[in-house]
Amino acid sequence: MGQVLHGSATTTHAVRAAIQRSKAPLKELAARYGLNRKTVAKWRKQSFLHDAPMGPKAPRSTVLTAEEEAVAVAFRKHTLLPLDDCLYALQATIPHLTRSALHRCFQRHGISRLPEIEGDKAEKKAFRRYPLGYFHIDIAEVRTEEGKLYLFVAVDRTSKYAFARLVQKANGAAARAFLDELVAAVPYQIHTVLTDNGIQFADLPKNRDGPTARMRGHPFDRLCWEHGIEHRLTKPNHPWTNGQVERMNRTLKEATVRRYHYETNRQLEEHLAAFLDAYNFAKRLKTLRGLTPYEAICKAWAEEPNRFKLDPVHLTSGLNT
Repeated sequence: MGQVLHGSATTTHAVRAAIQRSKAPLKELAARYGLNRKTVAKWRKQSFLHDAPMGPKAPRSTVLTAEEEAVAVAFRKHTLLPLDDCLYALQATIPHLTRSALHRCFQRHGISRLPEIEGDKAEKKAFRRYPLGYFHIDIAEVRTEEGKLYLFVAVDRTSKYAFARLVQKANGAAARAFLDELVAAVPYQIHTVLTDNGIQFADLPKNRDGPTARMRGHPFDRLCWEHGIEHRLTKPNHPWTNGQVERMNRTLKEATVRRYHYETNRQLEEHLAAFLDAYNFAKRLKTLRGLTPYEAICKAWAEEPNRFKLDPVHLTSGLNT
C-alpha cells in the first residue's frame, strides 16, 4: 500500500515500526537509521505510524467573522441557490465577501455541493458502442486572404480518427469526392456514415418521398451503396445529433483560422494537414483511455483484423510521408 508522508519526513512507516519495536537505546537507533535522537524519541512514544495532521485544529475563515460565516451557511441551506447566486445576494450585506472565500466556507461546512433533487436531471443513458467504421461527416466554412473555402470533416465515432479536406465549393460532387478519399485513407471498412440533411448529402425532406427520388436515389446515397456503406441522416433541426464532428469542426477552427492569418489557401492546407497528423498520431484522448486515435486503430487491428483492408502499422507518419 502506498504511504502518504510529510514533505520533510526523514522516516518511513517501516522505520517507525522498527523504532517502536526495538528495545535498543536512542543513541544506537539514531546511528543505525541516520536520525536525530529527538526524532527517534518522538516515534518511540507514538502509538501510530502515520504523520499527524498539519494546520489549525479548528479551520476558520481569514476573511469572514464567525457571525458572517453563520449567515452564509444559513442562507445556503435555506435557499439551496448555486454558489454565484449566493455570492451576489450576500455581497449586499458582506461587501468584502469573495467567491473563493464563500466556496471555502461551504466546503468547511459540507455544503459545497447541492443535494440532487429527484426528477431535476434526465436519466443518463449509456452511449451506444459501435465497431470501427462509423463516421460522422459535416461541412464548415473557413476563410483565408484569398477567399472563402469549405472544410469537409469526418470523425470515427469509436477510434476518434479525424479526416478533413478543403474544397472551393460545397456541392454534391465535392461531397462524393470527399467520401471516396475517406474510404481510400481509412485502413478498415466503413460501415456507416452520419450526415446532416444538407443538399450535398440528401434530397430536401419535402421531395424525398416522391417517385423520382425513390427511384433514382440521391447521388451521395448511390455512392454509399457502391462502397457498402449505410447512410444515416440526423433529425432535422437537431445539430447536436452530429455533435462529435461539430466539436471537431470547432477544434480545427480554433487551431487554425481563429488563431492565425493565412495569406494563401496553401498555407491553411499545410497547417491543417500538420494539425491532423499531430491529432491522429500524438494526441492522447481520455475517451480512448490514454491512447491516440492511431493507437486505438492498431489495438482494434490486433483484436479484429477481419475489419481491416490493410495493416494500419504501415500508415504511421515518418520522414517519407
